[in-house]
Amino acid sequence: MSENATKEPLKEAEKEAPKESGPKNLFILGVVSVAIAVATTAISLVIYHNSGDIYLDRSRPGFLPDKTEVQPVVDGDYSFEPSGQLTADNMDEYIKYYEENVDMIDDLVNPFSGTPLSDESLGIPTGE
Repeated sequence: MSENATKEPLKEAEKEAPKESGPKNLFILGVVSVAIAVATTAISLVIYHNSGDIYLDRSRPGFLPDKTEVQPVVDGDYSFEPSGQLTADNMDEYIKYYEENVDMIDDLVNPFSGTPLSDESLGIPTGE
């Protein structure tokens, strides 16, 4: 009788013991966290689009500036021809442009002060 008495509590303990559900819970956690990330990203993109900020983002490749916006005028900006061969004349012209820029930098009195980054030196109009 003592054998039956000891077996019955063991069977009851086995029935009450929780089964391993770690992998299942981990999978559920992963799915729920991905769903939350997708939902919050979708909500933020909807807000971004509906607020109109998407049209002001200048880092987008398809950005078209406003027609009334002032376009910068770059004088003397050098670029190679988009098609054709690279010739000695092209290289001489590039080196001439490059040396002009180097000379402008060399003419700075104190290149590590704030003066080279002032609005006047960068050609930014001050509005006065």
